[in-house]
Amino acid sequence: MTRPLPRAQKVTERALNALESFLHIEAVSGIVLLLAAAAALVWANSPFAEGYQHLWHTPLGVSFGDFQISHSLHFWINDALMTVFFLVVGMEVRREMHDGSLASLKQAALPVVAALGGVIVPALIYFALNRGAPERQGWAIPTATDIAFAIGVLALLGKSIPDSVRVFLLALAVIDDIVAVLIIAVFYSGGLEYEGFLIAGVAVLMVLAMQRMGIGAAYAYLFPGAILWFGLLKTGAHPTLAGVALGLMTPVASRPSREGPVAVAVHAIQDFRERREQGADDTYALMQPVRRLGRAQRELLPPVVRVQMALHPWVAYAIMPLFALANAGVNLGGVDLSGEGARSVVAGVALALVLGKPAGIMGASWLAVRLGCGNLPAGMNWAWLALVGGLAGIGFTMSLFIAMLAFGDETLLASAKLGVLIASVCAGIIGLLLGVMLSRLQKR
Repeated sequence: MTRPLPRAQKVTERALNALESFLHIEAVSGIVLLLAAAAALVWANSPFAEGYQHLWHTPLGVSFGDFQISHSLHFWINDALMTVFFLVVGMEVRREMHDGSLASLKQAALPVVAALGGVIVPALIYFALNRGAPERQGWAIPTATDIAFAIGVLALLGKSIPDSVRVFLLALAVIDDIVAVLIIAVFYSGGLEYEGFLIAGVAVLMVLAMQRMGIGAAYAYLFPGAILWFGLLKTGAHPTLAGVALGLMTPVASRPSREGPVAVAVHAIQDFRERREQGADDTYALMQPVRRLGRAQRELLPPVVRVQMALHPWVAYAIMPLFALANAGVNLGGVDLSGEGARSVVAGVALALVLGKPAGIMGASWLAVRLGCGNLPAGMNWAWLALVGGLAGIGFTMSLFIAMLAFGDETLLASAKLGVLIASVCAGIIGLLLGVMLSRLQKR
């Protein structure tokens, strides 16, 4: 027998259901991301630009006894919060590797080959336009893809985009980021600190051991996840790769049990009902079937699905917009293009990202398919791959980071930033236009 609900409660439930549906519309999250990026760009070039820079350089740290770690707010957003984004990315790739568009070896190999092509060709284009000693240091700037912005732009196109296109872009961008980290370690730093790998390895073993023990609560993995993040930070690599590693290790099936979660839930409800009918008023006795019901509810969906669904709203509407606000504010006031080196750096970065990325991805993919080393995922054709290639030209964060490592000269650094901004805007617009055109052709 159903009971009538108070009017206020019914209105609240309808509002919450509408909000939940709204938050899962991908196009909305893409719009929020782009609005945050536009706000950052306007802010960084306004009379309040100094406040923008000061905000993100505000130190923020934690200490425990003699141990202390302190970094800027910008660092905590880019290197800590974005680890959660990469965790979601890693889990989505893991699902597709299990039973999706990356399940076969040939399909999984294609994003690797495409990513390598998307690294090599842009570097060659940049080299062709910048052969001078100081300018050629920026050869790696156009090799990176910004996953967050590329996925954000793709989200604007909504459900009309095949899932295989999104997954291919995710896999390609993850590989692209790993290559970029290796390039930084080899060419732009003093090398990797190997004791950090030992810490990261211990963390990985902890995760595997906990999974083997049947520990299914996601919160239990925060501690080994934090150790993994710290280990990668200590190596000198980008610590957000901890998110990718954890995502790829997330189980794709519920933990083994003597009874299935549905059977456990049914028995727990029956047990609870029987205890209530028998007049049990002992809270502890009533909580036992409730706890079993909670564990069964958790196991109804595999961890890779459950955690991803729980994190999606936080990533789409909090972490990614904050990331955009902290990174898209490129100040254009200090750009001086009077020198020939500055102009060639702008041209080299922009052309390498806008033209070199899609050319390298398309060319390498075509060669791999032609040689029988890879296959296009189901539901994806060469036109959709061109869309992926175009969106991969959105370099932004990692490209700006490499630019700061490559150039000590402020003029060349400002020129490289301008090139990255021009390329990212052009690649985003090209990707949107191509995506809209392909979506309309698909509906015919």
